[in-house]
Amino acid sequence: MASFNFLKMKTYLCGKYLKQMAINAPILIKNIRELVQVETNQPKKWVAGTEMATLPTLTNAWLLLKGGLIHDFGKMKNCPTPEDDTKLIDAAGKLVFPTWVDSHTHIVYAGSREGEFVDRIKGLSYEEIAQKGGGILNSARRLQNTPEEKLFEDAWERLQEVKSYGTGAIEIKSGYGLTLESELKILRVIRKLRQKSSLTIKSTFLGAHAIPLEYKNNRQGYIDLIINQMLPQIADEELADYIDVFCDKGFFTVQETDQLLKAGAKYGLKAKIHANELAVSGGVQVGVANNALSVDHLEAMTDAEIECLKGSDTMPTMLPSTSFFLNLDYAPARKMIAAGLPVALASDYNPGSTPSGRMPFILSLACIKMRMLPQEAINAATINGAYAMEVQHELGSIAKGKKANIFITKPMDTVARIPYSFGSDLVETVIINGQLNAS
Repeated sequence: MASFNFLKMKTYLCGKYLKQMAINAPILIKNIRELVQVETNQPKKWVAGTEMATLPTLTNAWLLLKGGLIHDFGKMKNCPTPEDDTKLIDAAGKLVFPTWVDSHTHIVYAGSREGEFVDRIKGLSYEEIAQKGGGILNSARRLQNTPEEKLFEDAWERLQEVKSYGTGAIEIKSGYGLTLESELKILRVIRKLRQKSSLTIKSTFLGAHAIPLEYKNNRQGYIDLIINQMLPQIADEELADYIDVFCDKGFFTVQETDQLLKAGAKYGLKAKIHANELAVSGGVQVGVANNALSVDHLEAMTDAEIECLKGSDTMPTMLPSTSFFLNLDYAPARKMIAAGLPVALASDYNPGSTPSGRMPFILSLACIKMRMLPQEAINAATINGAYAMEVQHELGSIAKGKKANIFITKPMDTVARIPYSFGSDLVETVIINGQLNAS
């Protein structure tokens, strides 16, 4: 029996070793028609203003991935001789991109909300649906009654879905709990996703997503619950990187938002803001005043918000699929870019206002509805999105030493094909941390 166990263990260890070798084997991608978003100097902080129309690429190129990182790249005339264990990929006629960085999502949720979809078709506004107990409060009720394991399984499925579209990094928010137990439940699910997934994941606490019905006449009571009970527990378990507040008409005021962001900062949580989706709310200004990493939505903007963002370190992040789904105005991308600002694009994947995490479609909307050039949209969804997640030094571009998170397209001529073919699946191969078919 002892001999059998020894042989069994030896076989297991050998198999594990061979599997690890396969995982760590270099990948050489040859004959790339165009290698997109290449950086040969120091990694950029972001791309802003008129520079957003410039997208550095390399034609007829090769790319070597090694040890989970981008090892080297160049013109095919200088392509290295591969080592014996190197996996070769012929990308003739195809483009290679850094994976998308989706810096604003809510993919941990329970069930869908197509009933509200029908309500909107009948003429009810987002705010009217919320006032009658729908919207965020509807999702909160469902989530409170859903086991953690079910939430994880559903979110894992969504994570695999967005990866197939070329997403390699994603921010995930809580906010559909609105009780201490349920907010912690969501954040623990996000932690499990981080532990299991090869994608780069950041976690955001959004307890201030809406006022629960039981606190309708005691707003400060709910804010006190967030500050005095939720935040200490979240900090104790190290469950979040950021704190977010829905600062908008019918949700949280500027004063309430400021109070919450300052409380989060005491626990080391940087600010990210839902701002100006439904009205000019003051969310941009309070976000910048609290050194927010990003202010997101921005469908309602004036010159005052643009001036406030100038010179700040806050990334304006636009979520055009929310405008598409809710029939809202689109964020004024052209005006912000003309003012010299950087802008990012994200999906806002959630059950109420954007039930999709398809980043290529986000680029299509940015080009079609916000008049962004394809190059500007790609910059917004890669390097600028990476800044909005504080991962610009490891993701968002093709640069030596960055994570080997890339995707290979189907054959195409130019980068404009991605937003142009809004209904097509053009991502052929996704590589995460240098691994094909990574989970």
